[in-house]
Amino acid sequence: MVRNPHEPTKEEKIALLSRAISEFEQSDTSLLFDSAAESAAKPVRERALTLLDSRMRSAHELTERLLQADFPRDVVTAVVEELKGSGLVDDALFAQEWVRVRHARRGKSVTVLDRELEHKGVSADIRAHALEQITREDEEAMVRALIEKKARSIKAVPAERKERNKDLRRLVGVAARRGFPQGLCFTVAKEVAESRYAELGE
Repeated sequence: MVRNPHEPTKEEKIALLSRAISEFEQSDTSLLFDSAAESAAKPVRERALTLLDSRMRSAHELTERLLQADFPRDVVTAVVEELKGSGLVDDALFAQEWVRVRHARRGKSVTVLDRELEHKGVSADIRAHALEQITREDEEAMVRALIEKKARSIKAVPAERKERNKDLRRLVGVAARRGFPQGLCFTVAKEVAESRYAELGE
């Protein structure tokens, strides 16, 4: 029988088959790898979404919580990057909200808020931008509110300077312990103390 010159030889057929098998195996390995990666990422993603559902978190904070749950670091890193890409993790937005809420509801100073954000892994430039929303006037108003509330515990005008100084230290301390500037705390405390004494003396 005369062989068709366009038909592959036996050796060529074997070579083609070998190449086809090799390509299939490579493709199948890739599919298996993708499947394995997704299987590894799924529980990490679910845990991350549960954490984010309770409140916003910085990328660093979320990463640390996931690592504490004994998930592999490479999978955690990939999932956090994925969530950052989707906008579910955003350090700038997180910092803005952290400052706004904790200043208004907790009476936190700029100094304390900056320290808290640094602890959560937020970069210096993002922290600085978020803290710009608190002005000097805001801090003074918060200091005054804290000290005036504490001053209501003064029930009588002290007869001695020693007792007045003791009242003053208590008033300064209630704001200074929250990280507000000592000078500002002292100035406001003196004003509030004198106002309270005048009120009690009427």
